[in-house]
Amino acid sequence: MHFTEEQTQRYSRHIILPEVGARGQKKLLEARVLIVGAGGLGSPVGYYLAAAGVGSIGMVDDDIVEISNLQRQIAHSTASIGLPKVFSAKETFEALNPDVSVTAIRDRLTPGNISDHFEGYDVIVDGSDNFPTRYLVNDACVRMGKPLVSGAILRFEGQVTTIVPGEGHCYRCIFEEMPPAGLVPSCAEAGVIGAITGVIGSLQAMEVLKLILRKGDVLKNSLLVYDALKATFRKVRVPKRTDCPACGENPVSVDNAVYEPAYCGVR
Repeated sequence: MHFTEEQTQRYSRHIILPEVGARGQKKLLEARVLIVGAGGLGSPVGYYLAAAGVGSIGMVDDDIVEISNLQRQIAHSTASIGLPKVFSAKETFEALNPDVSVTAIRDRLTPGNISDHFEGYDVIVDGSDNFPTRYLVNDACVRMGKPLVSGAILRFEGQVTTIVPGEGHCYRCIFEEMPPAGLVPSCAEAGVIGAITGVIGSLQAMEVLKLILRKGDVLKNSLLVYDALKATFRKVRVPKRTDCPACGENPVSVDNAVYEPAYCGVR
């Protein structure tokens, strides 16, 4: 691939890295990544993937920008209030890097449309804020063989894991069934420190880049837990479960009703 003078300057810090180089940058420019959620986690993920030159980024979300989002959802501004988040994020990321094309998908993920939305993407990033969507995304990625980088945050804590179907655990290997409604509070109920989304979202972006470049060790068979108040990271080993209902030896067909209300929410 021939780089323009502007691209050579833009990606110079990548190109001089032996682990990336011109060949790796070409992989990034040709990669296709879908981000579920254009909010607290989707914002830093999208920013760093766009800055890195990931050529095609899809963003799926059906929400609009509200003033309460701006404490942490850095893809949006005060002028974006009332706009669909995917359109606001598309404008932000494409302004950052003209090499990047962002597909804004204003839709709710459901069992009926998720395969169509995921088709054609190399890596899926889950930045949703609710359990039905997390399980729906996990199950679809396992079924379709799509690598998934999953993140979650609440209050002063966050976690990240990378799921590579056929090579390690899935989300249900950690949490087999979603908790009953109301058991785990949402960020709107319990609160969240804005900067935690930047920490976890940046870690997710780094996992995506490693997957594309095929460099380093991703969080396969591991859950990385960050406690901001204690300033600690803890890596928990997560083995693949042979009896996992999604990726085990005898997968169980899940009733689509368990995903309701499955929507692409954001923090």
